[in-house]
This record gives sequence, C-alpha cells and structure tokens, in this order.
Amino acid sequence: MKVADRLVYRRARAAWELDQIRRLNYATFVEEIPQHEPRASRTLTDRFEDENRYYVACRGRRVLGMVAVREARPWSIDAKLEDVDSLLPAGEHFSEVRLLAIAPEHRGGMILEGLLLAIARDAKRRGITGAVISGTTRQIRLYERLGFIPFGPLVGREGAWYQPMYITVARFRQLRASRAPRRRAAGALSGRTA
Repeated sequence: MKVADRLVYRRARAAWELDQIRRLNYATFVEEIPQHEPRASRTLTDRFEDENRYYVACRGRRVLGMVAVREARPWSIDAKLEDVDSLLPAGEHFSEVRLLAIAPEHRGGMILEGLLLAIARDAKRRGITGAVISGTTRQIRLYERLGFIPFGPLVGREGAWYQPMYITVARFRQLRASRAPRRRAAGALSGRTA
C-alpha cells in the first residue's frame, strides 16, 4: 500500500485540512442535517473554530472524516441544557466533542472509532477524562455501541434532534479492549494515528 493510500488519523493543522473541514461541515450540517441555513460559499465555519482542536481521518490530502473538540466553557450544549455538570458523573474532567462529520461514502467503517482513538490519546496528555457529545438521533445505536451514555432530554429542532451523551476515556478504552480480538480478526481500523 502506498503512503498516499493509507488512512491517517491526526490533529488538523494545515490550511487545506481546515478548508476541507469547512466543506464537510457544510455538507453534513446544512445539506444533510438542516441545522444551518444554506450559503453561497458552501462552507460552514464553526463559531468556535479558533478554540477547537480538530481531528481528521485523511487519505493522502483528502479529509474523509473530522471531529472538533472544545475544552473551554461554555460548550454548545451549555446553551441547550441547564446545569450540564449536574447531569454528568462527578470527578471527571470533560471536553465537548462536536461537529462529527464523515463523508457519506466512508460511513459504516472504522473512521469514527479511529477519530475517537486519536481524541482519547490526546485527552490523556491534556488531562481530559471524558467527553460529552450531542449525538444525532439518527445514529443513537452507533454511539451506544461505542460506549456513549445518554443524559438529559433531546435538544435541537425538528429535522435536527440530538441526544446529549457522554463517555469516559476509561470506558472507551475498556470497550475497545474487549473488542480487540474481533477487530484483529477482521483487520479493522486500518490506518495509523499521527
């Protein structure tokens, strides 16, 4: 396999990555899930872009999937739920995982798990022990299979409903380890984190 064909998970830093992140966000959160109004630019720049840590799944110079992590409060979910902290387990240091977007032709594989693994590795270095996410209700079973636990009521609006969920890094690692023999047998999660 050529290096350009390999799937790589990493923190996004390059201008070309940010450009593709904005285009993928537009396709996901304007065209697919009607959360934002259409724009002529066909790009969607997140209001927290300068504070987000973006993680991408790339093949060569093509971003196939992305997710944003925000540590600073307020999180976007703070505006949707009262007293988020009272709904979360005590003693954990959470960040917010946002804007999960995977190109439609690459869904159903291991890209989401690879992105979460990249986040978990970085979380350890940053002292983060858990993550909250507003998971689209269209994919609740997927999030639950990955170990996310629902909390609080649904948020959003008609056509764009989300379930607040959380996961601890310890739970993610434990569930991942329990599935390791099956993943190895299937040759899953091909790619590397950079």
